[in-house]
Amino acid sequence: MAWGIRCLTALTLVLVFCTGAAAQQCANPKALGVSRVLPIDPRSRPLVGSFDYGITLPLAPREVVLTFDDGPRPPYTNRVLKALADECVRATFFVLGRQALAFPAMVRQLQGAGHTIGTHTQNHPMHRMSPTRATVEIEAGIASTASALGSRQAVAPFFRFPGLYRTSAAEAYLRSRGVMVWSIDVDSDDYRRISGQAMVERIMSNLEKSRGGILLMHDIQPKTAAMLPTLLRNLKQRGFRIVHAVPRKGEPPRNLDLIARGEAPAEGFEIVFTSGVVRR
Repeated sequence: MAWGIRCLTALTLVLVFCTGAAAQQCANPKALGVSRVLPIDPRSRPLVGSFDYGITLPLAPREVVLTFDDGPRPPYTNRVLKALADECVRATFFVLGRQALAFPAMVRQLQGAGHTIGTHTQNHPMHRMSPTRATVEIEAGIASTASALGSRQAVAPFFRFPGLYRTSAAEAYLRSRGVMVWSIDVDSDDYRRISGQAMVERIMSNLEKSRGGILLMHDIQPKTAAMLPTLLRNLKQRGFRIVHAVPRKGEPPRNLDLIARGEAPAEGFEIVFTSGVVRR
């Protein structure tokens, strides 16, 4: 009987603890929330996004994956984080290498909030790069992000080309390294000269047409930070659900142990950081 009472007490404590943790994680009972977590193996799905590849993630109708590029950048990333936290949703951030070097604590803040941390290039070149330059930019971007986080395990094997300026050579290189290339399904157009309200209307219209998918935004944009709470409310009101994409456990890029130490995995390359600039 005493053993049974102790077990019941222990179970009660566990339930109380878990309930309390859940309440702390989401204090808003009307929040949009995350409908499910989607683990992805980059080797089985190396290219994704209907805009470039004609395929997307295995999502049900009206499921949305929120993604943000080019950050972090205070104070706008801070505001994006608050909007996401207020609605208890999680996103994927494609961190720019030079921004990770400039604001490492903020990269750790993204991680601490439970978001997935993918990578961009180091310097955001808005053009198609030569294979040599692409390799340097890709690896340096990952190295900077891994350095900010202090752990190779914290960097997801997810990558997005700046401006979606992809090349087959760079895609092949990323695939050889076990890194998944992300395109998009729906663009927020937050870099264009449109108002925040027009942006929300355009996003919702395009999500209705595509029935959900991967949504691209930029956490460095002031109007994105300002309109995000409205967008999240609209998603909930119109029956869209948020999916949090994460790498399947045990599938980090094969070279991240080298990248985290600043060593180039490709023969003949040396990555040197000088005030956030990468030199070969």
